[in-house]
Amino acid sequence: MSVEKKIVPDPRSQVVRVVQLKKIGNSTGVILPKELMARLNIGVGDSFYATLTPEGGLCFTPHDPKFEKAMEVARRGMKIYRNALAELAK
Repeated sequence: MSVEKKIVPDPRSQVVRVVQLKKIGNSTGVILPKELMARLNIGVGDSFYATLTPEGGLCFTPHDPKFEKAMEVARRGMKIYRNALAELAK
C-alpha cells in the first residue's frame, strides 16, 4: 500500500514535477522527467550541479557555480586592467 503525500507549493516558487528516488545497485538514483531534463538543458550522461539554497531547498543547474564566481572575478579584473591587457595583447 502506497501513501501519497500532498505537495504544498512554495509561495516563492512553483512545483515543476515530482522526481523519484530509485535503488540502483548499492546507490540511490534520482529519476528526472523528460520535461525537467529539457528545461535544465541536460541529457543522459551529462553532469549538473545541485546547490543548497538559503531557504533549505535545492537548486539544480547545468552551470558550475564556482566557475561562474571565478569568471565574475576575472571580468572585474579585465575591466580594471583593460589598458594593460590591451598592451600585452599587441
